[in-house]
Amino acid sequence: MPYLLLALAALFWSGNFVLGRAFHAELPPVGLAFWRWAAALAILAPLALPRLRRAWPALRAARGRIAALALLGVAGFNTFVYLGLQSTTTVNALLINATVPVLIVPLAWLSGIERPGPRPLAGALVSLAGVAWIMARGDPAALARLDVHAGDAWILLAAFCWAAYSLLLRRLPPGLDPLAFLLAIVALGVAVLAPLYLAEHLGGRAFPLTRASAAVVGYVALFASVLAFVCWNHGIRAVGAARGGLFMHLMPVFGTVLAVLFLHERLHRYHLLGMLGVAAGIALATSRPRGRRKEEQAP
Repeated sequence: MPYLLLALAALFWSGNFVLGRAFHAELPPVGLAFWRWAAALAILAPLALPRLRRAWPALRAARGRIAALALLGVAGFNTFVYLGLQSTTTVNALLINATVPVLIVPLAWLSGIERPGPRPLAGALVSLAGVAWIMARGDPAALARLDVHAGDAWILLAAFCWAAYSLLLRRLPPGLDPLAFLLAIVALGVAVLAPLYLAEHLGGRAFPLTRASAAVVGYVALFASVLAFVCWNHGIRAVGAARGGLFMHLMPVFGTVLAVLFLHERLHRYHLLGMLGVAAGIALATSRPRGRRKEEQAP
């Protein structure tokens, strides 16, 4: 079940990247981030408020980590992604974002939060090779020809934020209510984004109120925010950041499938080979050594 939840989170976030780039000219980045999380807060409030009183002691005890997670995962990551998509392509953004599992491994070692074994590391490298193969369209030399934009730096900063967010999830109290936790970090994230949104609005980039903008906010609030974060938080706390973070590599795969289904793009052989590489890397990282499996099955 944790692996299914992680895959669903990657699927929902793939749509977020596609929409963020598709509407980058119409929707200002901070405004999109702010309304995304404001709408998510409205969705969460009736579900999570009744749980907040019971979860308050645990939230208060972990308030420093809660604040850090709000800054990294809510206010930071998504805003940096939308800023990056203003000037870089979806292809570049997804490729850079796919480095999250690779970034998690050294951060885990340096922080001491996790001690990833050789299998998660090997799986991350195999899966990353599959992602790169898709982005290069089956031509490794094409990676050197990818255009580098200023927005790439924002996406890389977002990737570091998400790697750190995923690691910090493991430091939360084990009995903390997931909806109360999500409500807390979303509320803090909205509070951080509010003055930045006001500054962007006063600077001349007002957020348009149209059917298209409402539809985009509705998707990113419900699917890419509430549902994806619930799935991701549960999955990472169950299997760890080094192993679970590898599911970020599914985003370019899902992005390709969505493009074929909805944008009528063609499916090529390099897509299939790259998807096999991603699947092989995830299988390698999530599998247990045969000896350990026998030990766990022994009475």
